[in-house]
Amino acid sequence: MTDRGERPGGGGGPAGPPDATASASDAAAAVRDALVERLSRYDRLLEVGVGRRTDVAGALAVAGMGVTAMDVQEFPVPDGVEFVRDDVVAASERSDPGPAAGVDAVYALNLPAELQAPTATLARRVGADCLFTTLGFEEPAVPVRRESVGDETLYVAER
Repeated sequence: MTDRGERPGGGGGPAGPPDATASASDAAAAVRDALVERLSRYDRLLEVGVGRRTDVAGALAVAGMGVTAMDVQEFPVPDGVEFVRDDVVAASERSDPGPAAGVDAVYALNLPAELQAPTATLARRVGADCLFTTLGFEEPAVPVRRESVGDETLYVAER
């Protein structure tokens, strides 16, 4: 792998068929890079529901952004990313916004419809932008503006 997630030599080589795994990996890296480029406009970010997909948070940290990852379950995160075990629904309802305090943006990847309103509420409460992708088959459950980021649609919640 190169430092941008590309496979040297590009797939199966000139005589063989393209490597489907390499193509999928390259596509995922391109989406990650496009998301990181867009999110790098912010100095301090909170990723809601990070789970095991820590590549965007890790790349943002490498790029010098302050990143906190939040999830209801504990997950390992890359160096430079702070992890906080918390629930976005509870954080959106309590007086102390917890890990969202002081962030410029709250973002989530593959955010289910039922968590979009609490995530947007939490972001509004701390004066941060709220950006997310959906599970793909769902429309946003909150008013948004759409942005094309690579092959992905990024939704920016209205404040």
